[in-house]
Amino acid sequence: MNEESNIPAEEQIAAHRACIDEIDQQLVSLLNKRAEHSMAIRALKPQVGAGLYDSKREVEIMGKVFAANQEANGPLYNDHVQDLYEALLRVMKEIPLS
Repeated sequence: MNEESNIPAEEQIAAHRACIDEIDQQLVSLLNKRAEHSMAIRALKPQVGAGLYDSKREVEIMGKVFAANQEANGPLYNDHVQDLYEALLRVMKEIPLS
């Protein structure tokens, strides 16, 4: 039997939410680091004659995150990961360069 079954549901929910809050803080930090690298790449692209959109790179990214998702063996389907990353990539393109 699960040890959590002896703990009131309200306490379990609070504990799960505290974990989610901590993960959210880590995600925001990582997303900002990713954005900094994305912006640096965008600033360098004109020097090599590259455009903003690189479909080959986006396919490469999806392949890598799908592989990471499979390795993680979590509850997310690749379709979910794709939805998240499509939104992430769109936002990264919209961030103005300083």
